[in-house]
Amino acid sequence: MTTPKNGSARDRVRGLAREVAKFGAVGGLGVLVNLGVFNLIRSTTDLQVVRASVIATMVAIATNYLGFRYFAYRDRAQSGRTRELALFVAFSVIGLVIENGVLYTATYGFGWDTPLATNVFKFLGIGVATVFRFWSYRTWVFKALPPPAPAPLVVEQRDTQGAQSRTPEPAGK
Repeated sequence: MTTPKNGSARDRVRGLAREVAKFGAVGGLGVLVNLGVFNLIRSTTDLQVVRASVIATMVAIATNYLGFRYFAYRDRAQSGRTRELALFVAFSVIGLVIENGVLYTATYGFGWDTPLATNVFKFLGIGVATVFRFWSYRTWVFKALPPPAPAPLVVEQRDTQGAQSRTPEPAGK
């Protein structure tokens, strides 16, 4: 959501609340995809926990990009898609490491590897990574458009003969 820098605090809070809600809607779908794919892989294959989790996270990342670009951040700058996608992938990989690092620590560090425990720690890892992703995506990937430049003020002046003229005043005064 693009809000003017000089908007009221209430407007900025409302804009942030709308952004968080949209991010949450896309992220909520991503969590369902992530956990669904994770549990599907775990129940149908012999892959190790973290490998199954990494695959599930990658599927969710692809789903989330579409949701963020075309729903949550559709009003953001859309130039430089290659740069945007590269940054999205880079920050998503960092989030993947955070998310799966929590699961890895619980599973292999503490031996908590029951189906319930792996789902709990996968979910906790998603939560920790989500905070990082929200900050990085809004700050670096889907940048807010700058507020529109203010229209120049028109100043009425009188010349030495008393005739009026209209001169635009430079912006920023």
